[in-house]
Amino acid sequence: MADQEDWLFAESRESSDPSTQRQPWKILIVDDEEEVHRVTRMVLQRFEFDGRPLEILHSHTGKDAIDTLERHPDTALVLLDVVMERDDAGLAVVRHIREVLGNRLVRIVLRTGQPGQAPEHEVIANYDINDYKEKTELSAQKLKTLLYASLRSYRDLLVIDSNKQGLERVIQATTRIFEQRELQRFASAVLMQMTHLLQLNRDALYVKVSDGLVATREGSGMLVEAATGRFEAMVSHEAERVLPGEVYAELRRALDEKRSFFLDDRYVLYYSSTSGNESVLFVGHDEPLGEFERELLELFCTNVSVAFENLHLSRDLEDAQKEMVYLLGEAIESRSNETGSHVKRVADVSHYLAQRIGLDDRLCELIQIASPMHDIGKVGIPDAILNKPGKHTPEEWEIMKSHAQLGYEMLRRSQRKVFQIAAALARDHHEHWEGGGYPRGIRGEEISIEGRITAVADVMDALLSVRCYKSAWPHEKVIEFFRQERGKKFDPRLADIVLEEFDALLEVRNRHPD
Repeated sequence: MADQEDWLFAESRESSDPSTQRQPWKILIVDDEEEVHRVTRMVLQRFEFDGRPLEILHSHTGKDAIDTLERHPDTALVLLDVVMERDDAGLAVVRHIREVLGNRLVRIVLRTGQPGQAPEHEVIANYDINDYKEKTELSAQKLKTLLYASLRSYRDLLVIDSNKQGLERVIQATTRIFEQRELQRFASAVLMQMTHLLQLNRDALYVKVSDGLVATREGSGMLVEAATGRFEAMVSHEAERVLPGEVYAELRRALDEKRSFFLDDRYVLYYSSTSGNESVLFVGHDEPLGEFERELLELFCTNVSVAFENLHLSRDLEDAQKEMVYLLGEAIESRSNETGSHVKRVADVSHYLAQRIGLDDRLCELIQIASPMHDIGKVGIPDAILNKPGKHTPEEWEIMKSHAQLGYEMLRRSQRKVFQIAAALARDHHEHWEGGGYPRGIRGEEISIEGRITAVADVMDALLSVRCYKSAWPHEKVIEFFRQERGKKFDPRLADIVLEEFDALLEVRNRHPD
């Protein structure tokens, strides 16, 4: 090896200042001859590519090479000898890198002083390597040319892989935000996924332009719907009142110009729905975004816009559905000479109770929508019985009780989840926890949870309301009634919520006075 330097690295070193500001390119030299390591390191010690220096790693056996690559998966190039501890040690390393480590990015160049041991045409055909060089043909300049080509290829593959991972993150993030149904949760999910997408800082906020109804009360102001970081405490406040002046000005600019724009340390997204709802999204980030990051963010935001549009369409549909249910419930209650506000109060109290016992948010919403239909079966009860001022005869009482089963039969054939829940609560809201209710006389958890919830909400509101046959009960009497009927008429968990949170339930009920 004494004269190997003369033929292996014939040219003198280039002189340039090494970069210490950017992460170096890692290259791994694998050879059982120490002189190869020394001379390679000497020739490449000042080498730079794309403004980045080299970090040279060394291994002398195939096994050590594999261990080194496991510790340094971001190695860009392996200069790999074929014959080391075994005649095929280098080839075994190639297979391990590609098949076991699954590393398809690292560039592998075989260097051999014994080409007969591993003929070039066989190795290129059977092993996933990127170049094959005999040691005698690698002058210093050719080695540097090899590094330029290999590192350029590795860099470009990194960009492609980064694009692939970025698109995968966009898909994953979009899937997660699509799962959000309520506007504020949707906005929070957008912020969370966007900051994850680009590893941005935590200062981000989402504001929604007041719609027609809100504009009537607040002019053309903005309301903060969701926020993270330093803006988190500003949720549900008027943007102009709580936001820093420069942030508010940028949001207003995006709204006025109806476009998104990037700044050095923040991004403002504008999007609108076909129904006229406009939103702006502000995200702060730690350093300027590159072209790829901007394209990734814009792709994500395009998907957000689709989700935003679908969310508003879904909300409009659900609002229409709720309105129809309320109208139906009010029509039924009017036959019983009761106020239409009763069904709205039952809906809100049912939603509160469902949340308090830990049902998932979607089921809570469905119970709220469905509960106004709890007495829909009364449409089948004759007026003379339904509105009889005095006590019913046994025969009349049997007819009166049939409204629960009638309501179930009317609703049960629907395949819609909300009507399936409505059918269950229409049938079960007169069942008793200890048994003895109607129409089936079941008990305990045999009674559907929606039926148990609606029973409490319905009775509570009935006791607190004026009816043609009674006055409203005092609060203390209502509380005592639920205490006595805990575990008898009512699910004890639900009765406990009434007893412990009666004032909060009154606030919920009072949203819809008669």
